[in-house]
Amino acid sequence: MRIRSALAAAAIVALAGACGSGGGDGGSSSSSSSGEPVKINFLSLAWQKESVAANKQIVDEWNKANPNIQVTYVQGSWDNVNDQLVTQFAGGTAPDVIHNDSPALSGFAADGYLLDLKDKVPAELKSDIPQSAWDTVTFDDGKGGQGVYGVPFLQESQVIIANKKLLDAAKVRVPTADNPWTWDEFSAAAKKMTKDGTFGVAWAMKSPVNKTLNLALNFGGTFFQTADGKTTVKVGPEEREVLQRIHDQLHKDKSADPAALGQGTADPLPAFYKGKFALLPAGVFLRQQVAEQAPDGFEWVTLPGPKGTTAQQGAVSQTLSIAQDSKHPEEAMKFMAFFLNGPNQAKLAKGDWLLPTSQAAASDPAITTEENGWDVATASVKNLVVAPFLKVNGFDEWKSKVATPVLQEYFAGKITLDDAAKRLVDEGNKVLERYQR
Repeated sequence: MRIRSALAAAAIVALAGACGSGGGDGGSSSSSSSGEPVKINFLSLAWQKESVAANKQIVDEWNKANPNIQVTYVQGSWDNVNDQLVTQFAGGTAPDVIHNDSPALSGFAADGYLLDLKDKVPAELKSDIPQSAWDTVTFDDGKGGQGVYGVPFLQESQVIIANKKLLDAAKVRVPTADNPWTWDEFSAAAKKMTKDGTFGVAWAMKSPVNKTLNLALNFGGTFFQTADGKTTVKVGPEEREVLQRIHDQLHKDKSADPAALGQGTADPLPAFYKGKFALLPAGVFLRQQVAEQAPDGFEWVTLPGPKGTTAQQGAVSQTLSIAQDSKHPEEAMKFMAFFLNGPNQAKLAKGDWLLPTSQAAASDPAITTEENGWDVATASVKNLVVAPFLKVNGFDEWKSKVATPVLQEYFAGKITLDDAAKRLVDEGNKVLERYQR
């Protein structure tokens, strides 16, 4: 979902050893048969200091208020969580409550490893989260219906972080949440800011897939189509729009800094602070590093992402799920409902610099202030729709083995858009073929 810092090796060892649906016999009673409290393991992937602190604080509050249901916080890592979970699911040692993101849920749900929460989510929690967010965690249940395999609680949108001095000097229209730049205006602004050794924009494309696929929805690009129960890759005019426009900034307008192309999301920040370029398209979470690391006197602002025929972006949610083999699913759900209530989601969003799905949390003054661009970030929630690739079984392999190397070559100018499109489709369909059921 974003660039994550690797956690210490000790955390990985803890993840392997501490997880498992510990607790007594007795199904989903509020205490074990021995009279001891029910014990639930909660795998958290929080990694930023503020976010880890918020997670642990909420767990502590729960444990103090619920002596009969005790939750153990288990620290995991985004870097290897899905490989770790495959092993744990197979061995029957998965944690009860699992933090992940929505693209990972489809495969685990299809394999029967996650509990269908459709009829288990409390009404208050269900109504506080809009349907567009629930759509990100809703997949075929294997019985001809739809199941809900997680509770979505944090989402990410793409914004533009701008050097205010360079933005003001260019005298371009400053976009607002209600009136964002069109892609044409964005390109024109980047060209105008490209002068005297300064570039208008920097595209960090070491991991190009989620960023470009989510932005492709600006023009209705979905990259996948399903007919007669079979899903195939699609790269038509709608999908090509954003790919071509980013490529043009790099190779036609020369307004994009080529040095950033092979970098991860946060890698261009030192050059950004030095004025090497003016605009940095990134996920909303990157605002934290800018706020904390920018040198004294450096002024920056958060701008909304550009719009095409629409301002829509693909939504990927961070989620909490319950393992199918959990011995205490009811208690796990009670804990999740507390963990994800409005006030707690506001704490989690603030700690992770992301957007809460909770409508109650979204009105919290802490995440609607103009400071550090929270108002622009929070306003972008209205443009988030379910990312089509979330529903594609086999997407992760297509992303890693096909789309990432192909898009890297395309943006580097090594292959044409026609070549890229052909490989994304031909090689991609061979991958998806293995996942068709």
